[in-house]
Amino acid sequence: MAEDKVFTEKITKKFEFDEAVASVFDDMLSRSVPFYDEVRKLVISLILAEQKEGRKVLDLGSSTAKFLLDLHSKMQVPMKLKGLDNSQAMLDRAEQKCQAFGADVALELADMLTYEYANEDVIVANYTLQFIRPMQRLELMKKLFDGLNDEGMFIFSEKVVFEDKVLDKQMIDIYYDYKKEQGYSEYEIAQKREALENVLIPFTIKENIQMCKDAGFTKIETVFQWANFVTFVVKK
Repeated sequence: MAEDKVFTEKITKKFEFDEAVASVFDDMLSRSVPFYDEVRKLVISLILAEQKEGRKVLDLGSSTAKFLLDLHSKMQVPMKLKGLDNSQAMLDRAEQKCQAFGADVALELADMLTYEYANEDVIVANYTLQFIRPMQRLELMKKLFDGLNDEGMFIFSEKVVFEDKVLDKQMIDIYYDYKKEQGYSEYEIAQKREALENVLIPFTIKENIQMCKDAGFTKIETVFQWANFVTFVVKK
């Protein structure tokens, strides 16, 4: 796995999922998102608890297909796995990995805002919605609700902010300390923060829950939280 050194040099543009990011993305995730591996395993376990032949699992922002490949390696019956991403660089990496592992995973270059969701059993979005403009997020959530089967499930993880501004600042500081422990320098942390400004826009936990309700979901739970990172499971 290539080491993430994207922000060791001065940035010249806003953050985007280009080749430079795609080449180190797995390392970036494991070092930038607290308990990322554990959350991935938790989500996979939830899907496997209801696995059955032909069950459709759609991963939004599937990046290098790490999640789908892990799910593929653990499923005991053939399910239909598909990943959507709007970055060709990410999909190229994903295709190479799927071929290397001989995994039957469908990958598609697509905009999740305009994709036609239909008869989906499980939709997953790991730290993806936060990159959708806030005004478009509810519209997307409604499309996901309509595209899910009646027994369908949407699982998503997000970075969040807190209504208590003092607590929010403390959580940010704790998170930056975490990143330093993962080997990132203060310069790299500052550079990435600047690159992500107005690109990654987090909601509060309440705002995420209200968005789910406004889209039509009635069963909304949080199944994991570490500081300002939360995993939600929602059903119709």
